Amino acid sequence: MKYVYFLWLLFLFILPISIVFVYSFLEPQIYGGIKWSFSLEAYSYLPRYLALIWRSVWIAGVATFITLAVAVPVAFYIARSKLKNFLLLLTVIPFWTNSLIRIYAWKIVLGNNGLINQFLGLFGIGPVQFLYNSFAVILVIVYTYLPFAILPLYAAMEKVEDSILEVSLDLGASRMYTFTRVLLPNVRAGLLTAFVFVFIPALGSYAIPDLVGGVNSKMIGNEIVRQLLTVRNWPVASAMSNILTLIALLSIIFVMKRGERR
Repeated sequence: MKYVYFLWLLFLFILPISIVFVYSFLEPQIYGGIKWSFSLEAYSYLPRYLALIWRSVWIAGVATFITLAVAVPVAFYIARSKLKNFLLLLTVIPFWTNSLIRIYAWKIVLGNNGLINQFLGLFGIGPVQFLYNSFAVILVIVYTYLPFAILPLYAAMEKVEDSILEVSLDLGASRMYTFTRVLLPNVRAGLLTAFVFVFIPALGSYAIPDLVGGVNSKMIGNEIVRQLLTVRNWPVASAMSNILTLIALLSIIFVMKRGERR
């Protein structure tokens, strides 16, 4: 049976990454494809995209921080609620719909003639430009990946006994101190898992910045697709994919090291 698992790992993970890695060291053809000759030309283009890479890390980082800030109290409330099963159902309902439909729904909400601007218009405000900027990208990323943060945090918080929190309160600690210094350290594994579940896909987002982000809100995923389909420079697209993978791996290693130190 273990050989079956290895084959799945080989064909779905190792082989695709190996192909992308090899392509990044080859020469591009004029109309797409590659020449089987070694070249570092693709990596010579990367300094041009440092600002884009930094923007992608910044947007993903801010969105992850906001997502965790929202998910922690929500997961705590669900874990302590008598309606936890119903609330968990509400949490996973977004998974039942196509992600593109949900993103397009935000375009309707945030547009110049959208629901928010119509409401603001009642007070003589607007229209306010909510779409096609980093704000819209971060907002939709938070909304899209919030369930991915709530579920592991809920699983971790459900295991924390109420008596631990009650002892802290009985000893005179404030609710905020109990929450930040007693509860959060006990759900560290859930926090780290939620960080990985949100930051990694947010870093490689393509559809969200493409649909609700402007020219100055494009992320590295958008440039990879442009290089692949429009410019048809497969080695550059592969090189950027390798950089994206490297950033993701480094973030996972950093999170794991932080978890070990604590």
